[in-house]
Amino acid sequence: MINIAIDGPAGAGKSTIARKAASELGFIYIDTGALYRTVGVAAMRQNKLGSDSEIESVLTDELSVELRFSDGIQKMYLNGEDVSEAIRTPEASMAASKVSAVPAVRAYLFDLQKRIAKENNCLMDGRDIGTVVLPDADVKIFLTASPEARAKRRYKELVEKGSDVKYEDVLSDMIKRDYDDSHRAIAPLKQAEDAILVDTSDIGLEESIALIIRTIKENI
Repeated sequence: MINIAIDGPAGAGKSTIARKAASELGFIYIDTGALYRTVGVAAMRQNKLGSDSEIESVLTDELSVELRFSDGIQKMYLNGEDVSEAIRTPEASMAASKVSAVPAVRAYLFDLQKRIAKENNCLMDGRDIGTVVLPDADVKIFLTASPEARAKRRYKELVEKGSDVKYEDVLSDMIKRDYDDSHRAIAPLKQAEDAILVDTSDIGLEESIALIIRTIKENI
C-alpha cells in the first residue's frame, strides 16, 4: 500500500488540500484531526476538559468514534450521531488540542489510524503522521502558512458559515493552538526530518492543491 503523510499546524488548509489531492490520486483521504475533534466534542459535552484523568474518563466502552465514507467523503460519527459539522467550531478545535495532548486518547486512536493505512492506499493528514503514526510513509509533506494567513482563511470560513467572530480572536486562538500543539509532551507538532516543506502563505487554494499533487507525484 502507498501511504502519504501530510502534517502541519491548524488552519494550514490540510483537510481541503489533502482531500482534493487524494481524490486526484485515487487514494482514501483520512483527516485524523477529525478523530481528535470528535473525542474533544465528547469530552466537551460531558464537561470533562479539565485534567488528563478527567479526559481519560470519556474513553469508556460506551464511547463510539466512527469514521465512515459517503461518496468518498469522510464523515465522523459520535455514538451513532453524525457530528461532521459539530466538530468544526472554534470550541471543538480547542477541545481537540486539549484531548490530543492526553496519551490515552492518542493510544485510543492510534490503532485505528494504523489499521486504515495498512489496508488502503491513503493520504492521511494531522499533526504527527510523518513523525509517529506513519514514520515509513512513502511521501511526507509538512504543509504550513503564516499564522496571519491561516487566521484570515479560518475567519473567512467561519463568517461564511454564519459565525459571529472577530479576526483578532481567530488569530489569537490560532497562535495559542500552535503553541499548545508544538509544546505538548506527547507527539508534538514538528516537521519530520525527511518531510518536504510546503508553505502556502502567498498562494491561493487551487495553486496549493496543484503544488501538493505535483509534489506527491514527483516523490512517490
